[in-house]
Amino acid sequence: MEFFKKTLDPIVALAAIAVLDLFLFLIVGSWTVGGGETMMTGLLAKIFLGEEIARIPFWNLVFVPDAGYWKIYISLGMFFGAFMGAVISKEFYLRFPRRLSEWVLITIGGLLMGVGIRLAFVCNVSTFFGLTPELNLGGYLAISGILAGAWVGSMIYKKMLEG
Repeated sequence: MEFFKKTLDPIVALAAIAVLDLFLFLIVGSWTVGGGETMMTGLLAKIFLGEEIARIPFWNLVFVPDAGYWKIYISLGMFFGAFMGAVISKEFYLRFPRRLSEWVLITIGGLLMGVGIRLAFVCNVSTFFGLTPELNLGGYLAISGILAGAWVGSMIYKKMLEG
C-alpha cells in the first residue's frame, strides 16, 4: 500500500496516461460527451417518472435511458478508483459546506458545468485524455474554458471567504 502514499514522477504518470489513452482510443474511439452521468440521470428520472419520461423530448429522442450504456460503467469505474485510492492512501474524509451560500455556489457551479458539457459536446475527462492528444481544437477551447471557469470560480469563492 506504500504505492498510494507517494507521488508518482510526473513524466512516468504522463507516459502511462498516454499509453492507456492510446488503447482507449483504439478500442472505443474518441470519447465525447459526458454520457455516463447523463444516462445515470435518465435512469434515475425513469425510476421516478416511469413511462412519463417519454414525454420529455431529450429523454425520448436524444438520450433514451438504457442501463447497458457502456459509459455508465466508465464513470462508475473512475469514481470507484478515485474513492479506493483515497481510502487506501488514508486521505479520504467527508467535508460538508457549513453555510447555505456555499451550497448555493456548489449547486450553481454544478449546473454550469453540466450546461458547459452539453454546449461543448465534450466532457472534462475526455477533453484532457481524448481530444487534446488528438490535437483537436475543440479540446483546447474546452480546456481554456475550464481553466477560465475554475479561476473565476475560485476568485468568487475567495471573496466569499474573506467577506
